[in-house]
Amino acid sequence: MTVASDMELDLRGLFEQNSTFDYTDYEYKEECHPSNSSKFWAIFIPVLHSLVVVLGLMGHSLVLGVLWQKKQSWSVMDIIILHLTVADTLLLLTMPLWAVEAVQGWTFGTPLCKITGALFKINFYCGIFLLACISLDRYLSVVHAVQMYSRRKPQLIQLSCITVWFFSLLLSIPDWKYLQAARDQRQENMECAHSYSSPRWGLASRLLYHVLGFFLPAVVLLYCYGCILVRLQRGSRCAQKKRAIRVILPLVLAFFICWTPYNIALLVDTIHLDHRGSAEPSGTCEQHRWTAVKLTAVLAFLHCSVNPLIYISLSGKFRCWVLTTLKGCSRALESGDVSLWDSGDVVDKSSLHAMKDFKQPPEKQQTDEVL
Repeated sequence: MTVASDMELDLRGLFEQNSTFDYTDYEYKEECHPSNSSKFWAIFIPVLHSLVVVLGLMGHSLVLGVLWQKKQSWSVMDIIILHLTVADTLLLLTMPLWAVEAVQGWTFGTPLCKITGALFKINFYCGIFLLACISLDRYLSVVHAVQMYSRRKPQLIQLSCITVWFFSLLLSIPDWKYLQAARDQRQENMECAHSYSSPRWGLASRLLYHVLGFFLPAVVLLYCYGCILVRLQRGSRCAQKKRAIRVILPLVLAFFICWTPYNIALLVDTIHLDHRGSAEPSGTCEQHRWTAVKLTAVLAFLHCSVNPLIYISLSGKFRCWVLTTLKGCSRALESGDVSLWDSGDVVDKSSLHAMKDFKQPPEKQQTDEVL
C-alpha cells in the first residue's frame, strides 16, 4: 500500500509538473515559400507578355489599317470593333510595365501604377459593355425585328460608345484612388497594389466590380444570345439571321473564356475578405489565392491579342481587306455596301466590284445595314 501510494503521489506530481507547461507560447503558422513561384513568374510573365504585345500590336494595327481604308463607310460593327481595338491597344501598351514588375518589382512609382492598373479595369469594362450593347442590338434585330443601331442613325452608336467609356472611367475610380506602389511582403520588393484606408472600402470596391462590371452584363449577354439561338432554331431564313451574329458571338465567347477565370479567382478572394471582415494577418498563407489571381490575370491579358485572330478566321472579306491594305492598294476594295463581318466566305476583288452594281433585296439590305 505504501508503494502504491508513493507511485500515485509521484505520478500525480509528474502530471502536475507537466500541467504547468504553457502551450499558448506556440502559434501554428502555415509557411509560404514564394521564392520558387517568384522565379517562375519572373520568367513566364515577361516571355508571355512579349508574345502577346507583339502579336496584339500587329493584329490591332491591321484592324486599324483596314478601318482607316474603309472610314467613309463604317458600319455599326466597324464602330464597335474600332472602340474594342482602341481599348485593347491601350492595355497592350501597359503590358511591358507588368513584365518588368514580374522580374524586379514595381519600380515606376505610384502615378504609373494608377494608370496601368486603371487601364486594366477600363479594358475589361469597355469590352463587356460594348459587347452588351451590340448583343442587345442583335437581340432586338433577330428576335423582335427592331433596329436599335443603323447607318442612318450613326449618332446613337457613337453616343453609346461614349457612354461606355464614361462609365468605364467612372467604375475605375477606386483604382485611381487606392492603387499605389507598396512593398510586397511575399516577395520583399515593391508591387503595384490596392491600399485601402478601410477593409470596408476594399470590399465595396470588389462588390462594385463583380456586380456592375461582370454579373449584370453577363446576364444581359446570356439572355440575349439564349433568345437569339432559340429564335434561329425555330424561325425561317436562318442563314440571313446567322450572319448578324457570326462574328460577335465568337467575340463574346472569347471574352468570357479569358476573363471568367480571373473573375472567379477574384470572387473567391472577395468571399474571404467578407468572411474575415478585415485583412488576413500577415502570418497566415494567402499563396494559393494570390497565385490563382495572378495566373488568371495573365489569361485576361491574353485576350488583348485574340480579337484580330477571330476577325481573320471568320471573315473572308476582312482577310481580303487585310491583304489589300498590306499591298498598299487603297482603291481595290471600295464597297460601301459590303459589310466586313457578315460572311465567312472568301471574297475576291472581282466579286467585290461586282457587288457594287448588285441591288440587294430590301430584307437583305436591312440585315446588312445593322452589321
